[in-house]
Amino acid sequence: MQNQEIVLIFYFGVIILIVIIITIIFISTFIRRKNKLLLERLEAEQRFEKELVDSRLEIQEQTLKNVAWELHDNVGQLLSVANMQLNMLIGVTSEEINDRVKETKEVITATVQEVRALSKTLNSDVIQNNGLVNSIRTELERFNRLNFLYADLKLEGEVQYIKSEDEIIIFRIIQEFFSNVIKHARAKHLFVHLCYTMQELTIIVKDDGVGFNAKMRRTSSGLQNMESRAKILNATYNLDSEINRGTELTIIYPYPPNEQ
Repeated sequence: MQNQEIVLIFYFGVIILIVIIITIIFISTFIRRKNKLLLERLEAEQRFEKELVDSRLEIQEQTLKNVAWELHDNVGQLLSVANMQLNMLIGVTSEEINDRVKETKEVITATVQEVRALSKTLNSDVIQNNGLVNSIRTELERFNRLNFLYADLKLEGEVQYIKSEDEIIIFRIIQEFFSNVIKHARAKHLFVHLCYTMQELTIIVKDDGVGFNAKMRRTSSGLQNMESRAKILNATYNLDSEINRGTELTIIYPYPPNEQ
């Protein structure tokens, strides 16, 4: 009887062990499958969000390109025609009016130049051809020429190759910062520092304007656009600002492995 009881206990223990093992395997399989499904869902959501962002950026770039064409071809052409008509007035009017016509011509000529310069910074094809550094330099030179403020560019390190799609995104982030400076900052100085290393590009853009409470402006669409573009690049993004102490933007863009 004792042997039979021992055998029964042994078999019962084996059965319990098998049940436990099967249960563990089942639970482990269920958890792995659940985690896999969650991961696939997360990846799908991330792909969907990236496609939305890419589509939005593509629409924005096409819109800016259309605006650039309109400025260059239509507005620029109309201003040129107006300039030609003013030329026809010179010589057939009094000397006093001629002086005013010449002054008006100078204003229109300067306006044509600025319209065409602006159209270049809006057209991604031009940015792609000029590259990041020259596009930034052109924008800063325009600010200096129009006496908006004093703008300065500092380059450090040897300029590295960055694919044109990423350069355009980086420039759009910086351009959004420039736009905020001109519209809101009331700054006297604007400083851009590009530091190239073998691993990454560090960009610092700052002004000495009125600043703002960064915590209160997180809902700004312009700031959100800057941050979302930085995420597309897998770049580190930081925006610091204080009332009456200016604003500073820092972007650290790591070169993709195939670009090193």
